[in-house]
Amino acid sequence: MTNITPQRLRLLTSLLILISAASADAQTAPEVPRLVVNIVIDQLRTDYMEAFSPLYSDRGFQRLMKEGRVYTQAEYPFNDPDRAAAVACLMSGTSPYENGIVGERWLDRQTLTPLYCVDDKEFQGQQTKDASSARSLGVSTITDELKVATEGNGLVYAIAPFRDAAVLLGGHAADGAFWLDGETGQWCSSSYYGAFPGWATTYNNTTSMKQRIGKVEWEPMNELVGKYNYFVSGAAKKPFKHKFAGDRKFVQFIASALVNEETNNFMREVIKNTQVGLDEVTDILNIAYYAGNFDHNSVSQSPIELQDTYVRLDRDLGDLFEYLEKRVGKGHVLFTVTGTGSAESDCISDLSKYRIPTGTFSITKAKLLLNMYLIAVYGPGEYVETCLGNELYLNLKLIENRNLNLTEILERCSDFLIQLSGVRDVYTSQRLALGAGTPGIARLRNAYHPKCSGDILIQVSPGWTLVNENTHEETIVRESYVGFPLFFMGSNIEPDTIHTPVTIDYVAPTLAKSMRIRAPNACDLAPLPAFK
Repeated sequence: MTNITPQRLRLLTSLLILISAASADAQTAPEVPRLVVNIVIDQLRTDYMEAFSPLYSDRGFQRLMKEGRVYTQAEYPFNDPDRAAAVACLMSGTSPYENGIVGERWLDRQTLTPLYCVDDKEFQGQQTKDASSARSLGVSTITDELKVATEGNGLVYAIAPFRDAAVLLGGHAADGAFWLDGETGQWCSSSYYGAFPGWATTYNNTTSMKQRIGKVEWEPMNELVGKYNYFVSGAAKKPFKHKFAGDRKFVQFIASALVNEETNNFMREVIKNTQVGLDEVTDILNIAYYAGNFDHNSVSQSPIELQDTYVRLDRDLGDLFEYLEKRVGKGHVLFTVTGTGSAESDCISDLSKYRIPTGTFSITKAKLLLNMYLIAVYGPGEYVETCLGNELYLNLKLIENRNLNLTEILERCSDFLIQLSGVRDVYTSQRLALGAGTPGIARLRNAYHPKCSGDILIQVSPGWTLVNENTHEETIVRESYVGFPLFFMGSNIEPDTIHTPVTIDYVAPTLAKSMRIRAPNACDLAPLPAFK
């Protein structure tokens, strides 16, 4: 063996150090995006998106399919998401059990009145009567974490037709969150986000929907939309023409395909009047669109309107992509696009004529019957305080004052309610807590929050109609799978199509990785392998 002298050893060591340094210099870290754009589309459905593809250009959905990383089977990790719960999950990477947003409404147990998820009387509405904040969101969001990581220098703006989506997309620390007011048609906000910008006031005074609504008409975008017929509910309907008038004109406009173009118009005002995307510090722009049917009609009522909604949405997405990439640079913008998973209910119809098992389940009658049963067992008292949706709320103070065993009462309630017609199953708060590891129960438990959910959840049989005589609400219960996609496109994204199901709570940690910041503080999931 050849002896290595100390001089040669030092020379070899020096060469190895130089080689290692050169290799480290060559392996530079990928750039972080200058702008992250999260687009959440209320009621977006994969089947409709695909069905109307012959009517699209190559700028919107087709581009997403070609250039994006596509997860074809996205879902939420909890049952029955509505828009508010979906947006909170997307932004925080958590389920309602962790973030506290179980839906658009829940019950205040002190006053027994329903609360809207972003109501907050401590903050004044701007250009609106509604007082709002994100304080009910009990965890941080990806936008909050960007603010912390950049010491407030990363800009965050949220724009949506709907108040709940705008506030929850903005999170706790946004520079601005804006939505359309259903009474005035003006873009509005909350003092929670600081002073209302002068440029937004100028827009409202000159070009907002309040100024233009009388001249707005909605008809098919082109001749092909009027002739195309995807749905099987009989012959194609005649092309439509809608005007917006009367007390509900702005409410109807917000639930129309035209609202997405108006959202883009205001987005341009935000971009033109701020420094979003213009420096090396990452900024976030969150936007909500609408893909539901006109005025929340069923497909059978407005089939051509729904087709036109997707065609216009395709155009509006293309306009958004091109405008922001021109502003920031094509390689410097990261887009995510997904849906809320919440689809409109079918019209109330008589399924019995088709011999489909059906019926009506009244939550208010169930409340009365259960209270009568508990009186018979435990003596006089109002043991069931109220109901909301498919949940019953017990009088916990009465139960405690009488030294009654809550576990025993919950078991008796479950045994009684399961016997009622139309009840598929009954879940008590304790059953949900103990069954967190059971796959079937886990999704129910994820949709539950101890501070605002009911003590008893009644699972109504599919095909039955859940009614509440006090609020006049009616809902046909369905458990059919309705798919929606998840797209990543832009900065450092490797195009691919993945058919394995993925839950939306993975989006926040994935974006955090792309921006090199921490994931939201209650999110314990690993990032998706979405980037080069």
